[in-house]
Amino acid sequence: MSEHTAEIVAVEAVGSDTITVELETPAGVDAVPGQFVTVEATVGGESITRYYTLSSPDAEGSFEVTVEVDPDGELGPWLAEAEPGTTVEIGGPFGRAHYEGEDRLVVIAGGPGVGPAVGIGERALADGNEVAVVYRDDNHVHEERLDALADAGAPLFVLDEGCDLDDAVAEALDRVGGRAFVYGFADFVDEARSALVAADYPLDDAKIENFG
Repeated sequence: MSEHTAEIVAVEAVGSDTITVELETPAGVDAVPGQFVTVEATVGGESITRYYTLSSPDAEGSFEVTVEVDPDGELGPWLAEAEPGTTVEIGGPFGRAHYEGEDRLVVIAGGPGVGPAVGIGERALADGNEVAVVYRDDNHVHEERLDALADAGAPLFVLDEGCDLDDAVAEALDRVGGRAFVYGFADFVDEARSALVAADYPLDDAKIENFG
């Protein structure tokens, strides 16, 4: 989609220093979990743009992004204080590492990668597919949605920062298999790649989004 003006529908805290921002979906716009959009707003007289990955299972009527709020950041604190009805500019969706109806999938998420992990997990289960989630962070967020995935039968592996990924990734692949998805910052992505290699998973088959 090209740039569109969209209203903020709701802002909700989902953990320490982390929020979800629900945005209206402009007419004719379609996006799926795992894709990302740009969000642009004027803050202190300056136009600020950031990239955020969808964390909702679809974009019907509205869609959601998950935002880590750095108190010294430029856009995150502004979004955290935004009232419903506030408008922003959105662009996209972008990215190829997104859900395409795979019948079996393992999502490996580090830090803010939990956003697309929960969105993809919810969509996969709603479609009658199998999904496992491996999530590592020093600040666990979206715990209610992760617990709901587990209650619905999705194998869930929640790790603290510093924990090795190999065993969890190997078990998730053994229990569910299928396509591997990876979301996180560069160091985490490198570790996830190594864990996939250790589990004899062909890296060319993985869908990987490196947040930089």
